[in-house]
Order: sequence, then structure tokens, then C-alpha cells
Amino acid sequence: MSTVTHIGFLGLGQMGAPMAERLLAPDVRLHVHDPRDAAMAPFVARGAEAHASPRSVADAAGIVLACLPSGKVSEAAALGPEGAVHGSAIRLYAEMSTIGRPTVQRIAEGLAPRGIAMVDAPISGGPAGARAGTLAMLAAGAPAAVERLRPWLERIGSRVFVLGEQPGQAQVMKLVNNLIFAANVVAAYEGFALGAKAGLDPDTMVRMVNAGTGRSFASEALMPKVLSGAFGFGATIAVVDKDVSLGLEEAKAQDVPMWGIEQAARLWRFAASQGKGGDDIAELVRIMEGWAGAEIRSR
Repeated sequence: MSTVTHIGFLGLGQMGAPMAERLLAPDVRLHVHDPRDAAMAPFVARGAEAHASPRSVADAAGIVLACLPSGKVSEAAALGPEGAVHGSAIRLYAEMSTIGRPTVQRIAEGLAPRGIAMVDAPISGGPAGARAGTLAMLAAGAPAAVERLRPWLERIGSRVFVLGEQPGQAQVMKLVNNLIFAANVVAAYEGFALGAKAGLDPDTMVRMVNAGTGRSFASEALMPKVLSGAFGFGATIAVVDKDVSLGLEEAKAQDVPMWGIEQAARLWRFAASQGKGGDDIAELVRIMEGWAGAEIRSR
């Protein structure tokens, strides 16, 4: 007879929901919490148990994973009056949100006196990767805690990258990834806008770049959305703006200049400040197209 593991999941948004779905299995009793009842309903229909607070989840589950929208929300879910820290069953807490090193370290320090191990476990791959189970899973924490979490990370994503034994190290790696991604997106959009203005065929441009040295995730995964006019990659401008800001804060703390990435960051900040924070990241291209006076669409 197989053992049933009680696992909690906090946050059932664009990333959290498809990740939590991959934990629905006969050997898992899934306990979920989200402030939106509508987000929990599909999980309850499939056998999960809905809870009114993170504390309630942590009273039922020995392992609790969190995927939340901001550092403030993450700290409240972990350490607040109804936070997971007060749970009676929890022994391992995995923070999967991108909230920066200082916030993760505060959460780890708050959990430690209660004997709760913390794994810093952000993910990369976007909503499509979450749905497909192809996410890159990052992990930093005590080796025993990371190994206890590993089987569940492997159910959610395709590869687990262990970054170190200190919570916060995986956050830095995630921010490095997202800074590079954010700069690549800006570079791709500006470059393709130049070619479109000069009269080059957008489809040919994208095929050529993806066969050459200019290719990136932006050219391979985002540009087809732009070419088709569909634009629906799945992540918002506000999320990238938040991650870039966190990355630049970490660079300042480490005394590392970011001259090029700071320029790209200005584009994301500009878009968010113009009321476009809720727009899909593919929509950022419209700003560059407006400045260039040319559209990058399949003819």
C-alpha cells in the first residue's frame, strides 16, 4: 500500500495553478489556499482540500509550497498572523516566488525557530512551461531539505538546478536569468523594428536571426506571437518590471554595474508607468513599433 504525502500549495495563479495540478496524484493529498474561491474550486473538484489560510494548510501538510505575486504577500503567507509558520504539521517550506534574496532570507530566518526548513525554489519557463511540465526548477537550502523536496520539484518541472545551501542563492540565479531575458526582449523588439522600418520581411528576419547568432528565447518564443498578432505569451509587463527592479537592487547590493541592463530596464519601467503593467509582455513591442513607425507582423 503506497504512502500518501500531504502537500500544501499557496497561490493558484497563472504559474501556481498549473504547477499545483501536477501534484494531483493518488499518492498525494493536496491542500490548497488562494484568496479566490474560484481558483480553488477546480482543485476541490479533483480531490484537493481547500483551506481558508496558509496556517490551515500548514496544519495539514508537512510540505508547503508557495507561488505568490510579491514579497509582501510571500512574507505574510509565511510569517503573518495566519501564516504557515504557525502550522502544526509543516516541516518544509518551499518559496517558489521571485521576490529577491533579502525577502527569502527573512522568511527563512522567521521559519527556523519553529524547526521549519526553508528551500528557496523559484522557477523559470513561463506559464507555457508550467502547463507542459518543462520548467527549470531552482533550489537553494540545506541539502537534506533540498533532497526531500526534489521528487516533487521533478514532478512539476523537467530539471532541478541546485544553487547552494543558503536560501537566497536561487533567487539571485533567477534574477540573473530574468535580467538577461528582459534585456534580450528589448534588444529583439528594437532590432526587428529597425528591419521592418527598412522594408525587410518580418518572417524572413525572424527565421534568419533564429538560424544565426542573434537568436534568443525572445526571438524563438516571443516573436512568433508578435508576427501573428496574437501576443499572448502569458506573463505580464508588471511581472518583468518587478523582477528587473529586484535584479538591479541585487546588483547594487553586490556592487556590480549594470549599464546595459539598466537601459533595458527603463523600457519595462516606462511601459508599466504608462498603464501597461497588466498587458502581456509581447505587447511591449507596440511601444518600439510606435517609435519606429513600423509594425513587425507577418505579411
